[in-house]
Amino acid sequence: MEVKIIDRNGWKRYNLGQDKSSHRCHIKKGFILLLALTFLLSAIFYISDYSLKPAMPPNTLYKVVNQIRSYYVVIDIPSAHDNKTLFLAPPPKANQQVQQTATTTNISMRHHDAYPRNYHFILDEPDKCPQQNPFLVLMVPVAPHELEARSAIRSTWGKESSVQGNAVMTLFLVGLSEGAENDKVQQQLQEESQQHRDLLQSNFVDTYVNLTIKTMVIMDWLATRCPQASYGMKVDSDIFLNVENLMTLLLAPNTPRQNYITGIVMWNRPVIRNKDSKWYVPEELYPEPIYPTYLLGMGYVFSNDLPKKLVEVSKDIKPFNIEDAYVGACLKRLSISPSNPPDSSQFRAYLGTYKREEFMRVITTILNSPQQLIDFWQDVKRLT
Repeated sequence: MEVKIIDRNGWKRYNLGQDKSSHRCHIKKGFILLLALTFLLSAIFYISDYSLKPAMPPNTLYKVVNQIRSYYVVIDIPSAHDNKTLFLAPPPKANQQVQQTATTTNISMRHHDAYPRNYHFILDEPDKCPQQNPFLVLMVPVAPHELEARSAIRSTWGKESSVQGNAVMTLFLVGLSEGAENDKVQQQLQEESQQHRDLLQSNFVDTYVNLTIKTMVIMDWLATRCPQASYGMKVDSDIFLNVENLMTLLLAPNTPRQNYITGIVMWNRPVIRNKDSKWYVPEELYPEPIYPTYLLGMGYVFSNDLPKKLVEVSKDIKPFNIEDAYVGACLKRLSISPSNPPDSSQFRAYLGTYKREEFMRVITTILNSPQQLIDFWQDVKRLT
């Protein structure tokens, strides 16, 4: 019996009846050769394909950047031993589409860079302070999409431009928005900026874990754009702020004009190591078990010589994701201690049920909604 077997040299005839063992050997060798060739081609394809990809560990998560401007992202990388959040710098190069991070399988904890001069302003108001010469600047960190909160502040304590004969200025700081509607949000922010001229935007991603960056960018703006102001305040967007009472505090003869910062003072606060907590900080970012003394981030006021000092010292202090405690670490390095307010009851976290007389006495307290701010403010300001 004759069969035809194809090989790379063309057709060949074999008489299986004459030498069956020889022909079987040829068939077996041809089959093995074919398998080997297939395996070799697959290996070459895999190696060449892999070489074109970043060396990323299994299950690495990354974010696609669809904007021309570069910015920083936060990426979770599961390792064999732990789940750790990485705060990453530097930014991608122009037109780079994917922010890449880890390059080795042995993941070590890295941190975001909170030194604010690694960033730049997209929306800015550099002429506001020279034009208005404010005594007090209220700086409000707020998320890009929280227009309702900004509007409520503009119609309440943010509209106070002169208090007890001293100029007051309110500005909002946002970062870059995440998600599918980035372009839409950015367009809205630009329109809002043109309308109100009170909006600042820097090129970091506006996330909870990046609040340390956000706070240090606020300090940098005050240091570089508004050094003539006497005092500054970082105040959250969900705060009822009684500017009249704040001004009384700042104008008191015993209130320092330098190296001064006050609010709700936090002593001996333990670092949270529970990985399920919103305030988890790994030892790699902050190894000490107790935070230095700091001011609760909801609202603290400071002499305006501090922002420049905080920015400079931040170059040498490893950042971590609890922004108010990080400012405390910077103050400790500067050998500056936070001051207790003359009346600690004026800086309150929560007041509970609304009572007009209590809101007339406080400087800060946390509210539940922008509408609540409007309602309480109108009641506090009504004539009796």
